Amino acid sequence: MIVTPKKFLGQHFLKDLDIARSIAESLEVSKPTKVLEIGPGMGVLTQFLLQNENIDLKVVELDRESVVYLKENFPALEGRIIEGDFLKMNLAEIYGDDDLFVIGNYPYNISSQIFFKVLENKDHIPCCSGMIQKEVAERIAARPGCKAYGILSVLLQAFYDIEYLFTVSEFVFDPPPKVKSAVIRMRRNSVSKLDCDEVLFVKVVKMSFNQRRKMMRNSLQTLLGKDNPVYQMLVFTKRPEQLSVAEFVELTKLVDKNKIP
Repeated sequence: MIVTPKKFLGQHFLKDLDIARSIAESLEVSKPTKVLEIGPGMGVLTQFLLQNENIDLKVVELDRESVVYLKENFPALEGRIIEGDFLKMNLAEIYGDDDLFVIGNYPYNISSQIFFKVLENKDHIPCCSGMIQKEVAERIAARPGCKAYGILSVLLQAFYDIEYLFTVSEFVFDPPPKVKSAVIRMRRNSVSKLDCDEVLFVKVVKMSFNQRRKMMRNSLQTLLGKDNPVYQMLVFTKRPEQLSVAEFVELTKLVDKNKIP
């Protein structure tokens, strides 16, 4: 049995075993660890995860055909396959307060949503790695001042240290995607809570980059009005890609103090 790649699920099956092994090893699991693989497909990555005796593995797969394939070809996954959508999973119901690592050859069409869900569960996901579209990987890992720096960069880097590990050619997949891929690793940093209103922080970051060519005083008028005296501060003459995570935190505190009632 061979699983047919489905375009609507963004499926591109990795064929290169060396790359699959490298992705599996990117988690650097050296002690007993719960791991969730997202979208295992035909198990090219799964087989290497199963070889690590420290990994307590579960997989989540939306494609019924892939689920059947995994059950037929990976008896070690008995009772470890969750048939469903990762984006709709309640991780606390499955893992409680336990930590888990997340890994996968992520569907390109929902990769950003996957990382936002990881962020929602950041207190219980100390490490997340895997393969995504190269352009998205560059955005996640981008530093201030870089053209790729944006919403994903700031929100994820606020709580994770990001490593861009390596680039992957489009020709090692079936079918080949139209873009190159990349493998990244995110490790939880020491920030337990931002020194500002975190809901407002997300709002400020999104509003800023939604008008990324404008200065902050123009991007944030919805919150601060047109003639707020706070605009005299230097930060409001900058564009969003010039601000670090720490500067966005300080900006959020300024907005919170000076916003329209």
